[in-house]
Amino acid sequence: MAISQTQIKKSLNRPKIDILTVLGILGSFVFFLGFALLIPVAVDLVYEGTTWHSFLYSASIAFAVGGALYYFFKPENELRIREGFLVVSLTWLFLSLVGALPFVISGIIPSYTDAVFETMSGLTTTGATILGGTTSDGFHNPQIEAIPRSMLFWRSLAHWLGGMGIIVLSIAILPLLGIGGMQLFQAESPGPTTDKLTPRVQETAKLLWVVYVAFTAVEFLLLWIHPSMDWFDSLNHAFATLATGGFSTKNASIAAFDSVYIDLVITLFMFLAGINFALHFRLLKGDTDSFLDNREVRFYSLVVLGGTLLVSLSLFLFNSYSVGEALRYGSFQVVSIVTTTGFGTSDYELWYPLGAFALFLLFFTGGCAGSTGGGIKMIRWLIIIRNTFREIKQIIHPKAILPIRIGDKIVDHNIQRTVLSFFIFYILIFGIGTLIITAFGYDLLSATGASIACLGNIGPGWGDFGPTDNFAHVPYLGKWLLIMLMMVGRLEVFTVLLIFTPTFWKQ
Repeated sequence: MAISQTQIKKSLNRPKIDILTVLGILGSFVFFLGFALLIPVAVDLVYEGTTWHSFLYSASIAFAVGGALYYFFKPENELRIREGFLVVSLTWLFLSLVGALPFVISGIIPSYTDAVFETMSGLTTTGATILGGTTSDGFHNPQIEAIPRSMLFWRSLAHWLGGMGIIVLSIAILPLLGIGGMQLFQAESPGPTTDKLTPRVQETAKLLWVVYVAFTAVEFLLLWIHPSMDWFDSLNHAFATLATGGFSTKNASIAAFDSVYIDLVITLFMFLAGINFALHFRLLKGDTDSFLDNREVRFYSLVVLGGTLLVSLSLFLFNSYSVGEALRYGSFQVVSIVTTTGFGTSDYELWYPLGAFALFLLFFTGGCAGSTGGGIKMIRWLIIIRNTFREIKQIIHPKAILPIRIGDKIVDHNIQRTVLSFFIFYILIFGIGTLIITAFGYDLLSATGASIACLGNIGPGWGDFGPTDNFAHVPYLGKWLLIMLMMVGRLEVFTVLLIFTPTFWKQ
């Protein structure tokens, strides 16, 4: 197709970062959030009938702000890679700022900082909460079971939307992102590579969401048939499981139901949620080879199996659990941490040090690339391990050409470099986060736990942030640090860090 001189001139005169296009697309996302904010209205009218106006007011604000931004800055140019990264980073921040409004307007969480923390924790599928604790200025946040069901539903819905990605959902349903949508898809999708199921990114996004919705529906039904869960609890926990989020409707998390059946169902779907959803789609289409032969899935399964056996053995030998109890609680907690879901059925801080430390190491793993899980991701660990053994061989045979292979494919040198850089930055950010949190007076174990729990999008941590604790007592400045760690972890580090570099903004 021929390009006119007017189009060439327009392209040459376009700034390096088209802020107007970015604002227009941000407006469309905020406008879309308004529809999501209307859903809890129905839940509230069915139950308490006390907070529907909070969601209605919040939705009105989202429609007004988002509509105005889109109307005045309607995107007319193709979205480029820099603008894609900027849109993704700002979208998660903007949506958290707007999504926090129902908590504040209703008075459930009067502190706007606390409300943003809870919302960001939901959208990034972290699962850390300030509910049930006392803030640094002495305010007592309500217990989880004491707040209206509409608010609990909003927390879980935020999980579910953030799990597959609000931006991926928008690419699937909003035609305006048909141009330049790949930039958003690449910037938002978790993992070092993006698996396209079809040549068109919009169709890929739709197929991924079809699988996501189908898995959620199946888990909902399996939970609902158990007498311990009504439809509300079943739907909320299905949302949180498939999103690997971890928000529960109970203060005691999954332990409140005390059911072997529920533990098994949630363990299974947490495990499935930690696998690339593109592989799930191919498996459902009958392509079993690509699923079973995938090296990352094999490695992921091996880590889960090894962790389960070690933790269960520790519980059996040193914590007086029976064989069945050790396997039940060990497998649940291992899968919960590896997939960064953060559900709990046992207080792992009370375990014998062998099992507890094994679980602590799993905080630094994560699910597969293309899953809803956070963390470093299994494919990166696989590449790092292969690179380590390659370096050992290279020392012995300095003139040999030793490429890194994953299965029958050679890992491109650029991917190797990016993975190693990601790992260094991840550990560096984790260390800086830990250092800053210790400045607020927390001990090293607590600071370490808070940093990796938020950066890895896991939720519960260690020490003062363990599975039976919360984040309410963190000073407000510390909460904003943790908010940023959650966002950086969810968007794979580079997406956020890029916009703070001078090179990103240079003309």
